[in-house]
Parts: sequence; C-alpha cells; structure tokens
Amino acid sequence: MPEVLFKVDLNKAMAEQDVVGHNRWHPDIPAVASVNPGTVFRIECKDWTDGQIHNNDSPEDIRTVNLTIPHVLSGPIHVNGAEPGDILVVDILDVGTLPTYEWGYTGIFARENGGGFLTEHFPTAQKAIWDLQGIYARSRHIPDVKFAGIPHPGLIGCAPSHELLDTWNKREAELVATAPDRVPPLALLPNPSDAILGSLKGGEFERVAQEACRTVPPREHGGNCDIKNLSKGSKVYFPVYVDGAKLSMGDIHFSQGDGEITFCGAIEMAGYLDLHVEIIKGGVEKYGLVNPIFKPGPVQPQYSEFLVFEGISVDEFSGKQYYLDAHVAYRRACLNAIEYFKKFGYTGEQIYLLMGSAPIEGRISGIVDIPNACCTIAFPTAIFERNVLPT
Repeated sequence: MPEVLFKVDLNKAMAEQDVVGHNRWHPDIPAVASVNPGTVFRIECKDWTDGQIHNNDSPEDIRTVNLTIPHVLSGPIHVNGAEPGDILVVDILDVGTLPTYEWGYTGIFARENGGGFLTEHFPTAQKAIWDLQGIYARSRHIPDVKFAGIPHPGLIGCAPSHELLDTWNKREAELVATAPDRVPPLALLPNPSDAILGSLKGGEFERVAQEACRTVPPREHGGNCDIKNLSKGSKVYFPVYVDGAKLSMGDIHFSQGDGEITFCGAIEMAGYLDLHVEIIKGGVEKYGLVNPIFKPGPVQPQYSEFLVFEGISVDEFSGKQYYLDAHVAYRRACLNAIEYFKKFGYTGEQIYLLMGSAPIEGRISGIVDIPNACCTIAFPTAIFERNVLPT
C-alpha cells in the first residue's frame, strides 16, 4: 500500500483530526506534507459535509445541514520543485471506500438551504442511502435499481495565487450584487464562520478566514468540477499558481450522473485516493493552459442501451422562448425524464435523486439551431430491474 500522507478518523470532525485539513481556498494555508515528483501516495478523505449525514431514513440531516462547513479537504500537499507557470500532472491510480464506511448518500437540499438544479420543482429535503457492494450500488430508498459506479474525486485542485484569489472574490461579489437577496444566492462569498484552515492560528487565521474563497464552484485551478469520468487511470494536468502547487482533494463520489443534478447529487462517501505526481516545467505557457485538462482512464461501466430524453430552451412555467440556453434545455430534459419514469411507479424525488447518482449521460446535443438549444439526458436501461421501456 502507498504511504498514507493524510489519514482521517471518521469519528472526529476535520478540525479535530491529528492533521487538520481545510475547507477554504487560500495560498497561505500551510502544506501538511511534501512529496517529490514521481512519488505514489495515498490520501484519505472525509465526506464533503464532514460527517453531517447519517445512514438512516430521515432527511432531517439533509434539511438542516450546515453548508458553511463544506467542502472539507485533505491537504494541501507540497510538490517539491513545482513553481508558478508549471503544470502539475496527477495520475489517479485508485479510488476506494474506507473499511468501516461502505455506504454513501444522495440528497435533495431544501430550497432555503442550498437548493439544487430543480429546486423550484423539488423544494423539500430528501435523502437516499446507498449500500456499496463491490462495484455496485443499491438503495433501499429507490427500489429495483442497481448500477456499477465510477468512483472519483468530485473536488481536486491546486491553491490559487493571491492575485487569482482576488480575481475570484471580485467577480463573484459583482455577481451577487446583481441580486443580493436571491435564495439560493448567486454565489457564496468569503465567510469566516466554520472556516478550517489547517494549522493556522491567531491573527493569521483571522486574516485568511476573511479572505479565503469557498470551495463550492469549479474555477481556473480545478476545484469542485464534479467530473464523473475522472476515475481510476485518469491523468489530470493542473496549472500551478504557488510554490509547491499545494494540491488538495476531497468530495469523493462512488458514482455520479453528468451534472450532479441535485447539487448533493452524487453518491457521496468517505474514501481514499492513490495518486502519482509529476511536473512539466513551464507547461502553462507551452500548452496555453487556462483551466485543467484531463485524460480519462479506461474504467467505466459497460452500459450499451440507453433511453434518451430531449429538452429545449423553452421555460416550463411561462412558455418563454430562450435563445440557445443550454441551462434551460438541460433542465427540461431532466423534467421530461422525471415525468416519464413517474409512469412506472417512481416518485419524482426518486428519479431526481437517481439522475444525480447513477452513471447518467448528459449532452449538449445542439447549440447552433436558433432559437432552441437541445440537451439530452440518457439513462442506461440496464440499471432498472423493472421494465421501463414504452410498449
């Protein structure tokens, strides 16, 4: 087994661990370990909410989840020799569950506490618990469904520079200012409440807590991209912004549908990552890197038959026509799928949870035919143990 550079105790909060991780992005959060290029190492991760969600049938923990805590991340890891302008190459060698934590969860957050992609249609908190059996997942809350997962880190990235951090804060504050009272908000601005900042203490902790960015969105450094195919065998190329790169990770998923539609939409779990790192000196300029790029690995479920639902950029409430709006079209595809599967004995909430957690394929199928974008969402028919085909 590779050397464990970050170990977690699932019975302790992240702030109480022997080695404390973090839940904000900031260049001044100290590294917890260092590695040389070419090293293989293991990182253990808590689930993204820091253990707030429990293996039971009540959605109360989803309804009341404290969203100033996520995401709790393991790291940062200092990669010796990495400098701003380099590319950090990360090979994801393995992803797995921890021995006493072979279950996961999917949630629909309440509209007033985070919401989700379809929050106007599903404003109430709901939860599905999944039993993880080898490569398969089953849920007592969504009957007659079984599928193979694609385990992956929902969140992995390098620390931003001070300049990039300032850019994030400025542009996100400008967005929030356009609708400051919106629920859910347009972005989550720096919030020192419940900040976890590694070994920082005193005045340095207070300063960084006021400046540090939340971990919710993906940004130029990677972060919370929630790419379901970023699994075993994948290779990721990250732009480096600070000395040592300061690589951090977390939010491990056993499985996810494209888009992680419910926001807490994957099968969230605690787990481990086995990683290998290398450096491409001066790679950012050489390859014109702005955001990370990745090469998917060869591991994914072999589903070959799908039922595909279309959506177009016309609002479902008002009938308003939007111009090539992929967000509206993808929402309509999801809603069309939900209405269809309700005819086979499922509730809308069950299918909404399933779309976020099963290996569903989402596509922008047409983005040029004015005025309608066309998005599609494809369900592997083999994940259902009941006949869901039209006859």
